[in-house]
Amino acid sequence: MPPSTRRALAIATAITLLATSAACSGDGGGSSGRGPVPGVTDAEIVVGTHMPLTGPASAGYSKIAPATKAYFDYVNANGGVHGRKITYKIMDDGYNPANTQQVVRQLVLQDKVFAVLNGLGTPTHTGVLDFLKSNRVPDLFVASGSRSWDQPDKYPGTFGFNPDYTVEGKILANHVKTALPGKKVCFLGQDDDFGRDSLAGVEQVLGAGAVVAKQTYVTSNTNVAPQVGAFKAAGCEVVVLATVPGFTALAVGTAARLGFKPQWLVSNVGADHPTLAKQLGDAAPLLEGMIGVNYLPMQNDTANPWIQLFSKVNKEHNGDAPFDGNTVYGMAVGYLFVQVLQAAGKDLTRESVLAAVSRGGYQGPGLAPLRFSDTDHSGYGGERLTRVSGGVQAYFGPAYETDEGDGPVREYAVAPVAPPANGIPAAS
Repeated sequence: MPPSTRRALAIATAITLLATSAACSGDGGGSSGRGPVPGVTDAEIVVGTHMPLTGPASAGYSKIAPATKAYFDYVNANGGVHGRKITYKIMDDGYNPANTQQVVRQLVLQDKVFAVLNGLGTPTHTGVLDFLKSNRVPDLFVASGSRSWDQPDKYPGTFGFNPDYTVEGKILANHVKTALPGKKVCFLGQDDDFGRDSLAGVEQVLGAGAVVAKQTYVTSNTNVAPQVGAFKAAGCEVVVLATVPGFTALAVGTAARLGFKPQWLVSNVGADHPTLAKQLGDAAPLLEGMIGVNYLPMQNDTANPWIQLFSKVNKEHNGDAPFDGNTVYGMAVGYLFVQVLQAAGKDLTRESVLAAVSRGGYQGPGLAPLRFSDTDHSGYGGERLTRVSGGVQAYFGPAYETDEGDGPVREYAVAPVAPPANGIPAAS
């Protein structure tokens, strides 16, 4: 090969390498000149999620992502965010961690999503944290209260949404301490961080020796008779459940068959009354008196402006699907994500959206504060107690906030803001 040809080839190769490097060198977009942003064009933002549309956690939870998508469709119909429409790719993982890894890899490597939004489940999402971090994918508003999401130093791109399970355990235990003193307390929790974190909160308030019987379950085994039988044998009067809806229903139904009638106190993630009533069918009256916790408007509060907004969106963009707490949750997630996109600005990058979340200050339908900051990646910081009475789930008492440590459980008196007139957060 003549020297002149070799020089020309070398120059051409160098130009190609520089061009490739420039295209891959960052997530900057548009006017920044740093190359394309995965999942972002001038007209579209593509985000994805993993959800249990089937499997042991699908009861209720399968309704979350469609509700979020419905809110995005509502925003899209009204011009989108900074002129971009939101496309939401929903992948079914069946609440199986192996499936979660497969579908999240597809979302990131094949579908090139901008972010993963509201991926559901403690055991499922835990397995994709490192993958999302290594690919620098924003991991926003995880649908679980595990404290694993609040590790800004280790996982700077991951943020929670739900109150963490230790906060929740403390609020439930505070009710036991003040309203049910002296009762024998037992605990059933999922055999992962969900159950362990919740138990830690209960014992933080009641003391390590106060729970007389502790049992766990795995979602692959739907026989909870041994655990419930142990509670009956121990003389439990109060049972705290850190359970997904299907296992709340199993515990309540199994207890009835065994002639065991404790006071149930149930984690928010497993306490939605319409979901449980559907699971139990004719046995739904067994839920009477159940104490739960929540931090979003109650789905049956038709006077609440957020419920009015979400009901409108549900009718127009979600096929008027049955409206329950999962629907409210999904739309609340969608609203927060749009708030963050507005705050991130028109020149959207992965860095700018993470910076926008960290700035915090977000208000919406929640009854407790959102705690986002540079040093706090947890979500909502409190909850309010609910009770099923006459077949209706309703709030009682004040909202509470606390931390995952030894801080007190204290009343939170700040009222939620009203939604904007058009139901869409304004650009900040």
